Amino acid sequence: METIIVSLFVLGYLAITLEHSLKVDKLIPALAMMALMWAIISLAHLPVFDVNTELKELEPSHLDEILLHHLGKTAEIIIFLLGAMTIVEIIDYFNGFFTIKNFIKTKSKKGLLWIFALLAFILSAIIDNLTATIVLITILQKVISKRDTRLWFAGLIIIAANAGGAWSPIGDVTTTMLWIGDKVTTTKLISYVLLPSLVCLVVPVVVASFTKPFQGEIEQLEEDKTSGYHKHGARMLYLGLSAIVFVPVFKTLTHLPPYVGMMLSLAIVATFAEIFSKAKINITSIDAESDAHQTASPVHSSLSKIELPSILFFLGILLAVAALESLGMLFNFAEGLNVAIPNTDIVVGLLGIGSAVIDNVPLVAASMGMFSMASDNPVWHLIAYSAGTGGSMLIIGSAAGVVAMGMEKIDFFWYLKKITWLALIGFIGGFITFVLMRDYLF
Repeated sequence: METIIVSLFVLGYLAITLEHSLKVDKLIPALAMMALMWAIISLAHLPVFDVNTELKELEPSHLDEILLHHLGKTAEIIIFLLGAMTIVEIIDYFNGFFTIKNFIKTKSKKGLLWIFALLAFILSAIIDNLTATIVLITILQKVISKRDTRLWFAGLIIIAANAGGAWSPIGDVTTTMLWIGDKVTTTKLISYVLLPSLVCLVVPVVVASFTKPFQGEIEQLEEDKTSGYHKHGARMLYLGLSAIVFVPVFKTLTHLPPYVGMMLSLAIVATFAEIFSKAKINITSIDAESDAHQTASPVHSSLSKIELPSILFFLGILLAVAALESLGMLFNFAEGLNVAIPNTDIVVGLLGIGSAVIDNVPLVAASMGMFSMASDNPVWHLIAYSAGTGGSMLIIGSAAGVVAMGMEKIDFFWYLKKITWLALIGFIGGFITFVLMRDYLF
């Protein structure tokens, strides 16, 4: 039976990886394999275990208890992401990100490269790398008219956004998973991963700035300067970003799970959004009238734009990995891997390279079940860096890359030829920086 469960996971994993070839949304195989794996465990009455991280051993548990435990951990991540996504959509409802475009004055390609790279690095640490990429490519399309030039900028934005998301607990889904799972703390994560992430950004941007595509000046688009302006846009941008940044502070002060702080932040942002929009609507009584969308509040409008397929994918993949963890497979696999490859750095480095081919969410979920180190062990921080930045090496290797691919119609092989080597040297540079800092500074 355990062989069948592993086979189901491998087939589901393969279907997720080949999403674009099969033209089947990855949430479908994720949900299917999750349900079938737990069904087999239940029907076959397979023994399930909980990992005791202190004793580094498996402890027998009851199926209902272990499933509820994993569901609770998964729900924490999902509710946190829902709150963050809604706040970002509320900012966008008021065209808050238009404010960022007003800061861009230069026509120099090299200057623009650094502006967009630094904006991606900083924004992704606050609003996550996926959203930062969407925002910056939208702005890019309003600043640069030539598509060939935009493709190069988009490639470097992907690298910068993934680098920025790696050092922040709210910058990347995988880092958020490690943070919520008490594998890393905010201060230690920043102290360990910020400098390597910065190296991962600076190395490819410096090299790229000397290449031909980033020489000279751009031809700016003629546009209406009032287009996209909203009188409350800047206020909502600063309020929304501050609310998201407040979440780690709230967790530190109260020791409550991060999703509680995110819900408080969402409530505050939503309150101001309702006041600014002057919407006269009762949240509990929305009917299906023809003008419902016109009268809906900014909160309802923002909630309707949430990427629910992504949320369901996280549910499926995290609970599927939890099934393997509950059977003790990941724990035993980790022990075998440590015997075969005693150097953990090599294992984590391979995990980072693997995240360019395979979705990094299940990879990190698996690593959380494989390793039993204490919170803030350097291994967890290296996993955060590797999984967060390794995906930049292929256009399909990260959420930021996939969304950029869709927005600019970037060809897989163009990215492989032009951008992959830049992402690789950045990844290696940051990896070496992390190892040196760990061995000689901490």
